[in-house]
Amino acid sequence: MRVLHLLKTSVGASWALRQTRELARLGVEVHVALPSGPLVQRYVDVGVRVHEECFDIPLGRPWEIPHILSRLRRLVALVRPDLIHSHFPATTLMARAALGKDHKTPRVFQVPGPLHLEHPLFRDLEVASAGSADYWIGSCRWTVRKYRTLGIPPDRIFFSYYGTDVEYAEEGKKGALRNLIGVGAETPIIGMVAYMYAPKRLFGQCKGLKGHEDLIDALAWCLDRRPGLKGVFIGGAWNGAFRYEGKIRAYGRARCGDSVVFLGTRDDVHKLYPDFDLAVHPSHSENVGGAVESFLHGIPTVTTDVGGFPDLVEPGVTGWLVRPRDPVGLGRAVLGALEDPERSRRMAYAGREKTRKLFDVIKTAKEVREIYLRILNA
Repeated sequence: MRVLHLLKTSVGASWALRQTRELARLGVEVHVALPSGPLVQRYVDVGVRVHEECFDIPLGRPWEIPHILSRLRRLVALVRPDLIHSHFPATTLMARAALGKDHKTPRVFQVPGPLHLEHPLFRDLEVASAGSADYWIGSCRWTVRKYRTLGIPPDRIFFSYYGTDVEYAEEGKKGALRNLIGVGAETPIIGMVAYMYAPKRLFGQCKGLKGHEDLIDALAWCLDRRPGLKGVFIGGAWNGAFRYEGKIRAYGRARCGDSVVFLGTRDDVHKLYPDFDLAVHPSHSENVGGAVESFLHGIPTVTTDVGGFPDLVEPGVTGWLVRPRDPVGLGRAVLGALEDPERSRRMAYAGREKTRKLFDVIKTAKEVREIYLRILNA
């Protein structure tokens, strides 16, 4: 079986790297088309055949689209895949435009997040562009339900999470983060790990997608009631959003003073996680996001009630769910988690076990391979 994967980044989306690695181990001949970048060699190292091509939509340069579509058609003719697997709305739309609705090669769109489905214009465009060759894999239950309400037949929408290496994150040695920022064991640390995505005016956003501003406001509310907390933000600007990162840092200082610390993008996050007393993921739109990572580290976790977070976060069982864009509700959940650390830790352990069960990439890759077979047999 030969499958061509379409990606629009070689900087992020490491979940696709893990999936293609396991598919190659299962005997699938995996080809990946993605732009040049730091992950290219890692794909090569795990046995994936790489084609350094960018098939993203060139926003602002529409005159380039015909040339990109022509390159995509040539690549498909060269690889001759049994199936095309796209991981982004943009690469999915480009593949459909290049090949037409009824191309003989089936295409499957594994939906990495629900953002485009939350906006009628983009949702309707994506669904309308699909033809008889198109299938979907929802990577959270919200996405599967949404496509079904849009009239996608049950035999063309599948379900599988993007998996991860569930054994990579264990409770590590504490102290690295506290030494780095100069606080003792008595200081509660509330941590957030996420890149800073600038607001997309195209989607009507006035704040960043990951909710950094909401957590800053929540921490300010908490500090009025429990001084001495420390908020730690790990993750810098995504895709050149340095101006937005500067605004977030300034906003944090204005609202919380030196009670918040911004560490930027780091490659040692696994060493810093053990010092978190609580991990917060205040996204406005999300698949399952960083909750998988914080649970695998055994860290009590608060998320917003959006997208795929409820697949993993069960209130009172594994963690806390709060409404999005609600800093006060977020602050209440933070203080509630800190007030009973033993209960919080037990819930985190339950979250870790659930994460290991659902998100093991060895398991999810087998699911994807089975989906391929079902599509090809159909």
